[in-house]
Amino acid sequence: MRLRHALVSATAALGLLLSGGAVQARPAPAEPSAAGPGPAVSGALPNTVVPAPASAVASGPAFALTSGAGITADGASARPVADHLAGILRTSTGYPLPVTTGGPTAGGIALALSGAPASVGPEGYTLTTTATGVVIRATHPAGLFHGVQTLLQLLPAKVMSRSAQPGPWSVPGGTVTDKPRFGYRGAMLDVARHFFTVAQVKRYIDQLALYKVNALHLHLSDDQGWRIAIRSRPNLAVHGGSTQVGGGPGGHYTQADYSAIVAYAASRYITVVPEIDMPGHTNAALSSYAELNCDGVAPPLYTGTNVGFSSLCVPLEVTYTFIDQVIGELAALTPGPWIHIGGDEAASTPAADYRTFIDRAQKIVAAYGKTVVGWHDIANATPLPSTVAQYWGTTRTHTALAAAAARGTKVIMSPANLAYLDMKYNRNTPLGLSWAGYIEVNKAYDWNPAGQLTGVGESAVAGVEAPLWSETLVTSAHLDYMAFPRLPAIAELGWSPWSTHDVQAFDRRLASQGPRWKALGIAYYHSPQIPWPTGS
Repeated sequence: MRLRHALVSATAALGLLLSGGAVQARPAPAEPSAAGPGPAVSGALPNTVVPAPASAVASGPAFALTSGAGITADGASARPVADHLAGILRTSTGYPLPVTTGGPTAGGIALALSGAPASVGPEGYTLTTTATGVVIRATHPAGLFHGVQTLLQLLPAKVMSRSAQPGPWSVPGGTVTDKPRFGYRGAMLDVARHFFTVAQVKRYIDQLALYKVNALHLHLSDDQGWRIAIRSRPNLAVHGGSTQVGGGPGGHYTQADYSAIVAYAASRYITVVPEIDMPGHTNAALSSYAELNCDGVAPPLYTGTNVGFSSLCVPLEVTYTFIDQVIGELAALTPGPWIHIGGDEAASTPAADYRTFIDRAQKIVAAYGKTVVGWHDIANATPLPSTVAQYWGTTRTHTALAAAAARGTKVIMSPANLAYLDMKYNRNTPLGLSWAGYIEVNKAYDWNPAGQLTGVGESAVAGVEAPLWSETLVTSAHLDYMAFPRLPAIAELGWSPWSTHDVQAFDRRLASQGPRWKALGIAYYHSPQIPWPTGS
């Protein structure tokens, strides 16, 4: 997954929604309105939305949001999404925007869990704009939430401002019909190499939600730190979480902290996928409990960045008691279906022991009703039928993974040379690593998750994920700089149909995000590949 070849230090330098052929000229159906038709004005929808929707049809007049507008939700399940939208719009417009329960009303924004075609699935939506209002329809609340993200991107960029701004607030007329290409669209945050607080993780969750990401993979343990309290093994957090790369205080989440992160992510329709890396990347655990070491001697805590030197002791039965305790507590705290067991870079674990270990660890996870996710190295063992493998390699072929995919194993695509957000943009990037190469934003965008790995086609791909490793990253500003603008690129690969894929069109749409990130205080990298608006 990382293949670190050199030490790094904690103090190291610190047109249209769719382009061209994706536009459809047929008229959009309008929602019924008591106010009657507006003036006969039409035009293209603005070239602003990331990820690109499956279908966008410009039609009729724009809708002007005014101080007298309201937001309606058609029931209790839609109400949290309406309240979320109202909170954003009240801040930037200064309008009162009351939220009420009921159907669409003239002059407002309506969210409805009825009337959407079944074909949009649980995360898709339709968004219809006429002169008299905006109506977002979905079959599930997650779809409404994703539709809200599209609506916000159709409004002027200053809608994301953290203080009241002058209008006008116009939404172009037309209809968007949208659904995701892949069911899993993730981002990983490494809180083990450097610890990030609950507030910092929530901030990152808010950023992910803007781009319809639906999974947050938290890398909770590694050689340098253990970041989740386990009541049956308290020394893991107290001792194992007491430092980080380069030294420093480290930190850990209490179980209440972790539950707060999970709940906050759920409010943005994001599922937390916790990772306990094993059998390698385990020095923090081995240092916390001597009995986990084959020789019974606890190693010192580690603050460097080498990999492949640590391993749980496969022959010891206490190893599996330990895993059962950790996974049992973590599963009880995690409502989502997945638990990630790592499995990468286990160079200190003999191959036969590795296979034995992965087979036993999978069964422990399954016993708690969870689906195993592991880095693609686990394909060298015997994946359970339900196990998901996450590809982090840099090559276009992997024989064992292709064979597993042929047997039904689903794959999350995270090729390190394309999707790793901690890779430098170029040789002058002050943060990050370069072992997998430099990754500018167009390189991060211009690959097909279902065409990247031989033998792993569309039906085998569960989705995509953008990992962000933190050996060189210490602050939220560091996360911003490495994630943006590449995170939206990976998010689009996960959401948008491949038929919409166009680098030049993406660059224009991505450029429109710059003013939004500025309004949100996101310290992004101003890639020279993107025509950012002046002042953004």
